[in-house]
Amino acid sequence: MTFSMKRALAIFQKDYKDLSRNLFVSSTLIMPLFFAVFYSRIGDGGVDITYFVINITFSLVAIFVQCALIAEEKEKNTLRGLMLSPASTLDILLGKSALTFVTTMILIVASSFLMDYAPQNLAVIALALIVSTFFYIGIGTMFGLMTKTVMEASLIVMLPFFFFSFSPMLLPLQNRFAIIGLLEYLPNVLLIDVAHQVEDGANFGAVGLELGLLTVWAFAAFVGSVVMYNRKQTD
Repeated sequence: MTFSMKRALAIFQKDYKDLSRNLFVSSTLIMPLFFAVFYSRIGDGGVDITYFVINITFSLVAIFVQCALIAEEKEKNTLRGLMLSPASTLDILLGKSALTFVTTMILIVASSFLMDYAPQNLAVIALALIVSTFFYIGIGTMFGLMTKTVMEASLIVMLPFFFFSFSPMLLPLQNRFAIIGLLEYLPNVLLIDVAHQVEDGANFGAVGLELGLLTVWAFAAFVGSVVMYNRKQTD
């Protein structure tokens, strides 16, 4: 699977123009900042509130924007042209993910700044956020390949939005319902766990297991998106 930076950059530039023209999709980028300002005005909500906003950012940006960009290609019948072009699978997937990645990271940094979040170990948190972003982009890619229009994409992403944003709130119930304990292995919950450990002074070694599990989730999402993309090529 070859990779051409020139082709990936061309796809990135095209997506940037498409996103700037699509007010329906680009307007969702304001929402994480709105939540960050809202909770910062309420008071210090701690790590849990901060990562509630960050998980919302992952859902509204990394998943929805990625899903919408691919769905728009399908709606305009231009995705098939990309598939038939000399660009490789890696060129297309990385090129279409680059804008989502940059936008997600910018909004996470901006939201963290608005909420006065300053982690004790920035390197550990930065790595965990980057790996998590890869996972959510992979989810967005798969959902985008399943949809045909941007409107359909806006509906289908409601499932991961509610699941990844609000599932950590169920953890206090795990003593009553054992199955809820499985949520601790989800990437959104693992990220919160890493953040809590970092606030207690943890370093890379202390959160190695959690970072490893996040990497596994990200790799699985990448493989899943590649497999689904290749299947769409042969449809």
